Amino acid sequence: MLNILIPLFSALRAAFRSCLALQTEILALRQQIIVLKRSTHRPKLQFWDRFLWIWLLRLWPQWRSARVIVKPETVIAWHRKGFRLFWTWKCQHGKSGRPGIPKDVRELIRTMSKNNATWGAPRIHGELLKLGISISQATVAKYMHRHPKPPSQTWRAFLQKHAKQLASIDFFTVPTISFRVLYVFLVLSHERRRVIHFNVTSHPTAEWTSQQLLHAFPYDSAPQYIIRDRDCIYGEVVQRQLEELAIQQVLTAPRSPRQTPYVERLIGSIRRECLDHILTINEASLRANLRSYFSYYHDSRCHLGLDKDSPKPREIQPPHIGRIVEIPKVGGLHHRYERRAA
Repeated sequence: MLNILIPLFSALRAAFRSCLALQTEILALRQQIIVLKRSTHRPKLQFWDRFLWIWLLRLWPQWRSARVIVKPETVIAWHRKGFRLFWTWKCQHGKSGRPGIPKDVRELIRTMSKNNATWGAPRIHGELLKLGISISQATVAKYMHRHPKPPSQTWRAFLQKHAKQLASIDFFTVPTISFRVLYVFLVLSHERRRVIHFNVTSHPTAEWTSQQLLHAFPYDSAPQYIIRDRDCIYGEVVQRQLEELAIQQVLTAPRSPRQTPYVERLIGSIRRECLDHILTINEASLRANLRSYFSYYHDSRCHLGLDKDSPKPREIQPPHIGRIVEIPKVGGLHHRYERRAA
């Protein structure tokens, strides 16, 4: 009997000692964790640390007794966040929901809305359908530009609508090589900055000016308005001629050349780009030089006010047409550049 009890007692004592050592080790580890928690800042947990606690939450009922550096509410919050991320990934992976609107279509809707202040969503939606863009009218309304107040046309749009009915007339002087003074009469259309008519004389009169207006506007081609200054040369004969042509006069204020900016800018361009570089001999030479310059002005010269195009629009020539050639204009003062096949 004693032989049986002694080994049993030894086994129980060994088991008790091992359990006591394990509990002592756990106590020591926990005391160190408590000291670490008390002496350092908030520990930084990584993804796999959080994943471990979520796994323990789902599989181990006594997980609360083992937590030391985290709170139960934190573990539950991690679980809920993981739930949301999982379903977000699942929805995106399955490509569910409405398809996105391409960026260029959104920009096109905003551009249409800005440039056409009176258009609503149905009108813009109709234009998009004509362009082969199939989206809903509600989507168009969502991406439209929001006007801060009732829509109104811009000043640029207002002036462009009336440009076809506006023209300006003016005189400028040119000295000759013999110190005579010649007068140049200009008629400028505002629509494409075209010089409708010009002529040169050394003795301008109201009758001569009236005749030039007839040459400028034949066959019911007269505009609705003409802008002019208060020069006395526009006497009764000129005013009567304008009434017969059904043209209304718009007079500028005295000594206010800025109120006729288009024709004044044209006169400045003529002087800077042509007349300041040549000597005028007589009326015939001046007329020939101006004719050469106006040919370049209409067909080749780029204008900032026309989006860097000429009054007579020029086609864009792609590189595959050929090499670039240089064509002299206005006696070599200016040049035109074109592509021509070799």
